[in-house]
Amino acid sequence: MDASELDSIEVGLFVQALQKRHGYDFGQYAPASLRRRVRLLADQLGCKTISGLTERVLHEPQLLSNVLEGLTVPTSEMFRDPAMFRALREKVFPLLASYPHINIWQAGCAHGQEVYSLAILLEEAGLYDRSQIFATDLSDRALHRASEGIYPVKDAQQWSRNYQAAGGIHSLADYCSAGYKLIKLNQRLRRHVTFAVHNLATDGVFCEAHLILCRNVLIYFSDALQDRALTLFRDSLVRGGFLCLGLRENLNPAPHAQDFSPFDSAMRIYRLATHADGNHA
Repeated sequence: MDASELDSIEVGLFVQALQKRHGYDFGQYAPASLRRRVRLLADQLGCKTISGLTERVLHEPQLLSNVLEGLTVPTSEMFRDPAMFRALREKVFPLLASYPHINIWQAGCAHGQEVYSLAILLEEAGLYDRSQIFATDLSDRALHRASEGIYPVKDAQQWSRNYQAAGGIHSLADYCSAGYKLIKLNQRLRRHVTFAVHNLATDGVFCEAHLILCRNVLIYFSDALQDRALTLFRDSLVRGGFLCLGLRENLNPAPHAQDFSPFDSAMRIYRLATHADGNHA
């Protein structure tokens, strides 16, 4: 047996242990990506082998937050892919404005940068006071960081450029304060945000949504898990609701891709097709 075969066995046992001990199922995540992240996690936690990591997951429940954060790659930035946020502002928000109340689900919100980006855009569009953002992730540690809204000041310059490119009408500095090499987003941006744990691999429909953003998450999923997530999104959206994916993601391999029609293909913005069996509110 060569090293790669042994590696696959160890990763399989790790996934099984995590599912049976803690209820988190990574069995359908893309194998190469999962194997790479499990190896890195083992190194970070000082485990000589993946089997050593499995033993710690079984016997040290306090490690769960570290494990989940390591496996879910909670990285992002404010107004990531500014052209997509500009498309939301100019094309999607005017259509959402017809609703008396707007529910938005940000699935896989990581550390919250895109959540606050959405809040800023909604505020500037005059829609935030009748909007509710549900920001979910399977890592409670990531959610805690997201709820704090505190980030390294070194990122502020790039984020400010992103904001302007996304069509920002003020200055990003108007929405945050700086000190001690950190920036803190104004708490008023949180007034219509609910942070909650949700696992796309195992949990059910989360809310009835007019807009769902799940960006740069599906690229880590197997085809079967991608289709499960798309089924959840379909069943969560109101008639004519919108789905935004990452720019490197594509609906084509999934059977339920037919439930969505392109709205802005370049920006990976889709709309629930009229024949789909979602929430037709």
